[in-house]
Amino acid sequence: MSTAIDDLLAPARERWHLAPDGDAFATATSVLQPVVWQGCKAFLKLATEDEERAGGRVLRWWRGRGAAPVLAAEGDALLLERATGERDLARLAASGPEGDDEATRILCRVGRRLHASDRPARPAGLADLPRWFRELPLHAAEAPEAHGGLYPRAAAEAAALLAHPSGDVVLHADLHHGNVLDFGERGWLAIDPKPVHGDPGFDVANILCNPGPEVALRPGRLERTAGVIAAETGMDERLVLRWALAWAGLSAAWSERSGGDATVAVGVGRRARALLDA
Repeated sequence: MSTAIDDLLAPARERWHLAPDGDAFATATSVLQPVVWQGCKAFLKLATEDEERAGGRVLRWWRGRGAAPVLAAEGDALLLERATGERDLARLAASGPEGDDEATRILCRVGRRLHASDRPARPAGLADLPRWFRELPLHAAEAPEAHGGLYPRAAAEAAALLAHPSGDVVLHADLHHGNVLDFGERGWLAIDPKPVHGDPGFDVANILCNPGPEVALRPGRLERTAGVIAAETGMDERLVLRWALAWAGLSAAWSERSGGDATVAVGVGRRARALLDA
């Protein structure tokens, strides 16, 4: 552990009487360390970026209903119960179509639990979906011919969906196989939400771009998984594909604008467009 990281975490460790249970590490948005608190395995998390701070407020707002329980919180620091189960959704999805379908059902069920929270005062700092999508039309204007005209089509689909939302809930906004973990007897719970609210259909789209190219781009996977999502959520299958196209366009735009790899998002987006046009 570097001295700088230790200095950041030391006040919270002392305040909550935490015993280190592994090395601390830093991400782009936070500093974390596995710890033990009153005999419970936990993660100490200190947000270092505003979006991550707002995401922490979302976790607190859910109060463990579909999400990792927050054991303590003060300022930018959270103490989160740690997932200790051995099951892994990415491994389950990679095991074959049957396992992939079961992982999809689990993700949909977790999403439904999160969306069902109806506490009157929502957490501060939430962005609405139109704001979340603001870079997609910009990228569509800058790269109208890229990937066979994917971006203008995705931007048009997003605009139509955002103009007529089916509801308005606190979203996870990054619901995928790596963000829903096995908490043993507590079941599957979500971690690392983004601070976003809007149409609940948005949350299922990221399932279709995950857990990686070997699964997401497998022939026939998109149409099969869209059917599983429709059956599990009650959404129309065509609506699932429309959200897949909109989200894939946004994800690919983010990746390309930041110099990342957009292969999976582009592949899913083009396949979703083809299925919608069939």
